[in-house]
Amino acid sequence: MSSDVLLSVKDISILSEDRQCNIVDTISFDVMEGSIHSIIGPNGAGKSTLGYAIMGVYHPCSGKIFFKGKDITDLSITERAKRGITLAWQTPARFDGLSVYDYIGVGVKDKNLIEQRVREALEIVNLDPDIYIKRKVDANLSGGERKRIELASVIAMRPKLVILDEAEAGMDLIVLESFMDIFNKIKELGMTILLITHREDIGMVSDNSTLIWDGKVLANGHFRDIMVLYCQKAGLKKICNRTLFNQFDECIDKIIEEETRENKI
Repeated sequence: MSSDVLLSVKDISILSEDRQCNIVDTISFDVMEGSIHSIIGPNGAGKSTLGYAIMGVYHPCSGKIFFKGKDITDLSITERAKRGITLAWQTPARFDGLSVYDYIGVGVKDKNLIEQRVREALEIVNLDPDIYIKRKVDANLSGGERKRIELASVIAMRPKLVILDEAEAGMDLIVLESFMDIFNKIKELGMTILLITHREDIGMVSDNSTLIWDGKVLANGHFRDIMVLYCQKAGLKKICNRTLFNQFDECIDKIIEEETRENKI
């Protein structure tokens, strides 16, 4: 992992449609190049809104977004994509009649590398290229297959920053474990991942994490440290168990110790 900052979000605020409140309120964090950085927090915290703002779907009412040291706050989605930012949506697009080959290959810049990139990407997401390359992106694909094909299309593009918004939505635990392996493979190819999730177990793949609560950043840091804070804030110690911590007992001890200290004050 590089020590260079790839993405820097500085005091970003985004207003609701009625402009009565901030969905996202003065949020700041840095994403290091070559890392997996997760944005975690409960549903409705503003995580997806933040991801869409980084992609350019929403424009902040205040604050700045920097990518590779350049201010991209006012750039369009297209301009951000040209600079190497892409976003995989919660619900993958479905183009009835379009082949998996064409769907994945459309984002490959070097047309001489399309088939190679398509096959490599399918292999990374654990789909057999010989079986899937001629299939159609339609209702005959399962939810898991569509998720994997969506990720394969991102991998084939080789962007600098991949924003994954709830990539695990609707998946069971067995598939989730497979997705975590895929995320690491994407990282090994030199791409940086901004992982937006409400599944704390998925966050375990992260190098660093940002905890968002009611549109505000509560903390930035190593995932395990952020997770302890999340457990305290949510009052749900079972979350720590769900994250499959190797140091689960240590995690719980930290929470109990902190609660005891607060009660004495």
